[in-house]
Amino acid sequence: MRQILNVPLNKEYKIVISDEGFDTLKSEIEEALQGQKKLFVVSKKVFKLYGKKLGLNKDEVLVLPDGEKEKNIKNYLTIIQKAESLGLTRDDAIIALGGGVIGDIAGFAASTYMRGIDYIQIPTTLLAMVDSSVGGKTAIDLKEAKNLIGTFYQPKAVFININFLKTLDKKQFLSGLGEVLKYAFIEEDCISGQNLFLFEYLTLGCEKVFEKDALTIIRIIEYCLNLKIAVVSEDEKEAGLRRILNLGHTLAHALETITNYKKFTHGEAVAQGIFFVLEYAYAKGLISYSYYRLSTELLNKYGFKEKKIKYSPEELISIMKHDKKALQDRIKFIIPCDRKRVKEVLLTEDEVYQMF
Repeated sequence: MRQILNVPLNKEYKIVISDEGFDTLKSEIEEALQGQKKLFVVSKKVFKLYGKKLGLNKDEVLVLPDGEKEKNIKNYLTIIQKAESLGLTRDDAIIALGGGVIGDIAGFAASTYMRGIDYIQIPTTLLAMVDSSVGGKTAIDLKEAKNLIGTFYQPKAVFININFLKTLDKKQFLSGLGEVLKYAFIEEDCISGQNLFLFEYLTLGCEKVFEKDALTIIRIIEYCLNLKIAVVSEDEKEAGLRRILNLGHTLAHALETITNYKKFTHGEAVAQGIFFVLEYAYAKGLISYSYYRLSTELLNKYGFKEKKIKYSPEELISIMKHDKKALQDRIKFIIPCDRKRVKEVLLTEDEVYQMF
C-alpha cells in the first residue's frame, strides 16, 4: 500500500506514505540522495530497534538520546560538528530518523549548516508522521520556552513508513492521536478543497485506529497531511492561515515547559489545550452545546480526559508571554468558533487568568 502526496511550494517535495518493507525504504532513500554524502541523525531507541534493519553505516550516524530535553543547543552543535567531521558540503544531506524532536533539531541543523543543505524526514512516531515532519518548521528549545530558536526550511523529501508504529508504545501512539484530533477541529478552515469528514471518520473508526489497522492509519495520515499541505501551501511562514495549526498549543507549550517535559507528552498537552479552549468557546457562546459535547466526547473516546490544572496560572501565563506566538501585551489563542472551524483571538493576561 502506497500513497504519494506533493507539497507545492517553491521548494516542491513529495511525501511517500506506505506499509512496504524496509528494503523499499532503503532504496527510496538512496534514490532521493542521488549520490550525496549523508549524515543520519537518529534517536537512541530507533537506532537500537532499526539500525541493523536499515543497514545504517555507523560512521554516518549520530545517535541522540530520546526526549524533548535533547532538543537543545548542545546537541545542535554536536550535529554540526559531526557533519563537518564527515566532510559534508552544501551538496550533501542530513537525514532525520526518529520522532518530532529528531526532525526538529536535525532540520534546524540542516538549515544552518553552510547556510543550508538538503535534509530528508523519516518520521517514526505517529505525531511526527501526521504533523511535524511536514511543513518545514525546525527548531531547538531554550529553558524559557519551546522552539524559540528556529527556521522555516522545507525538506527534500518525507518518507513515512507505518511499520515503525509496530514498536511505538501506547503512550507515544496516544500522543500522536492528540495531533490527529487537532485536525478534526480545524478541518473547515484548511481550504483543502476536499470534504474529508475527518471528525466523523475518527468518531466512527476508533476501534480500527487502536488496532493500528494499516489502511485506517494510512488514511488518517493522508487526511491530516492533505489538510496541512493545504494550509502550508497558502501560508508557508505562518503569517496568517497557518496559525490555526496551533489549536491547543498555547496552553500545551506552557504545560510542557512548567513540568520540564516530564509529565505530558506533546499530544497529551495539546489535548489539554483543546479542552481548555473548548470550555472558553462554550462559555462565550461561540459554539453550541451539541458541538461542545460531541467534541469532548471525541477527545474522551481516544483516551483523553480533561484534567484540573494544578499549576499556578500566573506561572503558566508568564511562560505563554515568552512563547513566540505572543504579541506584546496579548497572548494568542486559537479558539473554536463553529463546527470544525476556529479563529485567532488576542487575550490580555487578566482574560487568560479568568479561563483557569
